[in-house]
Amino acid sequence: MKIIILGAGQVGGTLAANLASEHNDITIVDRDADRLQQLQDKLDIGTVTGLASHPDVLRRAGADDADMLIAVTSSDEVNMIACQVAYSMFRTPTKISRIRSRAYLLNDKLFCDESVPIDVIISPEQLVTRYITRLLEYPGSLQVLDFADGKVQLVAVKAYYGGPMVGVELQELRKHMPKVDTRVAAIFRRGEAILPKADTVVEAGDEVFFIAAKDHIMPVMSEMRRLDESYKRIMIAGGGNIGERLAREIERRYSVKVIEQNYGRCRALSEILSRAVVLHGEASDHEMLTAENIDNVDVFCALTNDDEANIMSSLLAKRMGAKKVITLITNPAYVDLVQGIEIDIALSPQQITIGSLLAHVRRGDITNVHSLRRGAAEALEVIAHGDSRSSKVVGRRLDEIDLPEGVTIGALTRGDQVMIAHSHIVVEPEDHLILFLVDKHKIKEVERLFQVGFTFF
Repeated sequence: MKIIILGAGQVGGTLAANLASEHNDITIVDRDADRLQQLQDKLDIGTVTGLASHPDVLRRAGADDADMLIAVTSSDEVNMIACQVAYSMFRTPTKISRIRSRAYLLNDKLFCDESVPIDVIISPEQLVTRYITRLLEYPGSLQVLDFADGKVQLVAVKAYYGGPMVGVELQELRKHMPKVDTRVAAIFRRGEAILPKADTVVEAGDEVFFIAAKDHIMPVMSEMRRLDESYKRIMIAGGGNIGERLAREIERRYSVKVIEQNYGRCRALSEILSRAVVLHGEASDHEMLTAENIDNVDVFCALTNDDEANIMSSLLAKRMGAKKVITLITNPAYVDLVQGIEIDIALSPQQITIGSLLAHVRRGDITNVHSLRRGAAEALEVIAHGDSRSSKVVGRRLDEIDLPEGVTIGALTRGDQVMIAHSHIVVEPEDHLILFLVDKHKIKEVERLFQVGFTFF
């Protein structure tokens, strides 16, 4: 595909790296010539320096025959105007835009061909908020991902000493839970992927990805590790877009405190939020954390736009007794450095956002893409089309499908029915298959496997 990316920031750069590695024709546009040069030195991409919404800049980037435009600059307005220009002047088939402001997102009728012609809206703040909310719903989880409109979930947990499954073969899982169907999709041990087999033994410290129907997630988690108690008290450091959204989302279910250093923003938050307590101060202020009983906090969420401030306040909160810390980190180099030491979960907003973008870029009928393990692995939801003559998947038992190495089928859904993958299940047309790729470079082989009725999304 010929794709133009507008904006060379963290999301634009990460997206360019993902797509360029899959042999797409990528051109990235930004006003920062130095940043573009850095990307060009590392990636096989084209670059254009200029304002992303200007018609002449888009023409230089190849908008005349581009398949897709992805606008992820830091300005909602530039992104919207760029999509309008791409539609009016170049008839670009697919236009994806990042929109951050809630004021725009509240109006359903704003984004259509007659108004602002954007085909797909990506809101990083909304995606990160949903991601954190899921982690709070399942205490002890490292990652919770939805498939098939929430009917199926893929959950990552860390196996701890004393858990019922540690030191036991995976085939024993069924004996422990005869009424619950689940499948371990992958295990990461000391950073290396292990494709699970019936005789694979779970070790303490393993990161275990399992898939199950939504109602079965908690029973399976209890087998993998000692279940954490439900969270009650949440402290949020940072009252920006993400902090505000999260507080709005959870304040009726948890006791929530928000720490914000800007007094004017504190005043605004106190009017927006109905139950959460808003505190004016620094999240790394030892005295303030002591006064607010940090040792009684179940989860401390550091969500400011400053990585260093998030890391330091999280380390301090953990040392002072917070049971769990979730830290927003935009610099990917920091994520692997800090997660699992004293920071329980390090979130990369660009990786969360990339998954949503990739679902619209992949070839074939792929409805969901989730980036895992800082982008090294992926989970996909693919719709099977065709029949037994035209498809390599439809009409075949799961054990007859020639999957690429490192790819496993975790589950499939048929209408409202959820079926965990077992060898005897036969794939029918329009089934949704959920696949796990421990190596995302196998994506092209997966696309070819499902290539009946190929369309560009």
